[in-house]
Amino acid sequence: MVVGEVFSGFSVDDLAAARSFYADTLGLRVDTGPEAMPLLFLDAGGRKILIYEKGEAHAPANYTVLNLPVLDVEAAVRDLAERGVEFLRYDGMDQDDLGISRGGGPLIAWLKDPAGNVLSVIERG
Repeated sequence: MVVGEVFSGFSVDDLAAARSFYADTLGLRVDTGPEAMPLLFLDAGGRKILIYEKGEAHAPANYTVLNLPVLDVEAAVRDLAERGVEFLRYDGMDQDDLGISRGGGPLIAWLKDPAGNVLSVIERG
């Protein structure tokens, strides 16, 4: 039934802001779709992730849509914070001053993209 590689996607309200954030702030490789289509493709370790523009119809995902595995969560959080990224705090979560959850499981910290979608940096196991 499945033909080719499976991929995931999510929406944003402003494709230019998303491109800047994912490429410049996060340092991911970002490719554009065909000129007539408002699309971006993230190259995430050889996997493609589709980002599409929905404008005012966009509703931010309040769950984690993208996990970014890193070798050193604390260093990644500090670097991103220096770039202006704010990390989320969740009631009941054991998070340190940087916003890193250290309460069992892999170290993880959550952030939002400019469209309000939740992402994480997570310790690569």
